[in-house]
Amino acid sequence: MPSTISRSDYTFIGAFIFGMGLIGMLDGIVFHQILQWHSTYMLTNRFNQIVSDGLLHLITTGLMVTGAILLWTDPATDKRLSNPRFLSGLFFGAGTFNFMEGVIDHHLLQIHHVRHGHPYQTQYDLAFDLFAILLLFIGGVLYRMAQKIR
Repeated sequence: MPSTISRSDYTFIGAFIFGMGLIGMLDGIVFHQILQWHSTYMLTNRFNQIVSDGLLHLITTGLMVTGAILLWTDPATDKRLSNPRFLSGLFFGAGTFNFMEGVIDHHLLQIHHVRHGHPYQTQYDLAFDLFAILLLFIGGVLYRMAQKIR
């Protein structure tokens, strides 16, 4: 039996992809550029750190554009900020990006940390992971609210 994607699913999927790009962009702007705590690939020279950060921004911009296209090219999607399905997708996308980035880059590959070389480096990384889990939790609560409205 073929599965169809409903309008509300487009809203969730578009917001999810947009949320991944948005949080990735905020990570790059706040942690990489403003605070200068780390770059995408710390274990290299400054030129390659800047290039790796540029690639992060390129990817996150692509995610934001893709999510925006999904949301705004379908006039039937409900993209109001008060829509729990839109917000759940946004929070789930942001939480997924941060959790994957935290687990893969900080813990498994160790290519960078939130505060690379800081005495409390591990605690910063764990706080980053907890923030990602909080975003996922909020996304879950909003998703359940959206399911009740559906």
